[in-house]
Amino acid sequence: MLRILHNSHKNKFPERKAAVLLHRRWRKPTDSAQTRLESRTRDPRLDRLAARAKTLKKVLKLQELMSKARRGFTSVQIMSRWRNIVGINTPIGDFLRKYPRVFETYAHPSRRNPVCRVSKKFSDLVLEEAAAVEESGPETVRRLAKLLMMSADGALHAHALWLVRRELGLPDGFRDSVLSRHPDMFRMVYPDTVVLVERDEGLAGAEVEKWREKEYREKWLSEFETKYAFPIHFPTGFRIERGFRERMRNWQRLAYVKPYEKKEGTVRVRTCGGMERFEKRVVGVLHEFLSLTVERMVEVERLAHFRRDFNMEPVNVRELLLKHPGIFYISTKGDTQTVFLREAYSKGCLLEPNPIYAVRRKMLDLILLGSRNAAIANIVQPLEGLSKDDGAIDENSVDASCDEDWVMPILPRYGEQPLDSNGSNLRDA
Repeated sequence: MLRILHNSHKNKFPERKAAVLLHRRWRKPTDSAQTRLESRTRDPRLDRLAARAKTLKKVLKLQELMSKARRGFTSVQIMSRWRNIVGINTPIGDFLRKYPRVFETYAHPSRRNPVCRVSKKFSDLVLEEAAAVEESGPETVRRLAKLLMMSADGALHAHALWLVRRELGLPDGFRDSVLSRHPDMFRMVYPDTVVLVERDEGLAGAEVEKWREKEYREKWLSEFETKYAFPIHFPTGFRIERGFRERMRNWQRLAYVKPYEKKEGTVRVRTCGGMERFEKRVVGVLHEFLSLTVERMVEVERLAHFRRDFNMEPVNVRELLLKHPGIFYISTKGDTQTVFLREAYSKGCLLEPNPIYAVRRKMLDLILLGSRNAAIANIVQPLEGLSKDDGAIDENSVDASCDEDWVMPILPRYGEQPLDSNGSNLRDA
């Protein structure tokens, strides 16, 4: 009797169970920014470039910390405290040995502890980059003025500009250099806002307008086809579904409020003619923003600091970037999301290089050499002319912003093998 009741309870609602299984089987797949990011068509060249750019950023951050040392070299034990600051996930010794053409490691002549200094080649490239940034001052002023003209009130937060200073080619102290040298164009307003003094309509042309004029002149296309169009470059292997070409053609013809056009009142969805036109306006703003960067790329999270100033708040920026894979490409390499302007690159290289980009490519080339022929190319010698009293390193002169209770010890590899004054055993360390 109990068995019969158990079986009847077990098969009480067979139809409902089958319906649930059928619903799960034919349920529409989720379409979100995360699923689009995972299922996007990859671009291996841009992915490699994003990973290398992230490595270069770590190397430059470590070089910046080492430059604050009193005598031009730093103890490896002190450098082990900077791993979390720089974002290095591997032991500091492994990271230094991976780039021997950038970091020269040897034994201190008097204290016998492993120390490190930046190679002369890389130091010269850092100075060359600073000189290129200084020489491109007029272009930097023009770039900053165009960004301010795109904003809602002709103003941007100085902190947001500081976060993308490297992408825009701004010096670290741009407040005292760029802003103070041009009081007729920029001024600082409390608490920390950069304001454009006077709008220059001669700078109100977007970079994409050059492409549109070229298409109109060389390909004999009508103004209806090119006036609001964007250059489209799909990655290799991109799958075009049925009806996609027609939707893309209609989107290219869709009119929108261009980045430098000023409307009465605040730019909103209803004032732009609907959500689709508003999204296309945001695409135009992002396209122009990337066109003004030195390397035509920027981290996606940096764009969040400009959403309010550029009137992009109702739109999910990352989802919009993924929605237009022919214009933008998001790479997730290097533990971050970096967006590239696809039209600006060919085979992983910038089509229109500039002096700052050229110097950074030299840095990347030096980093990519790794340890190949490093023993022959770089014969590292200990510092000469140092007495035992002069060999001490002032730890307080380096701004590590770390507490003593979480200082990491020297790597076992450095302690297991003795180091001579010529650093001959560093290859096996």
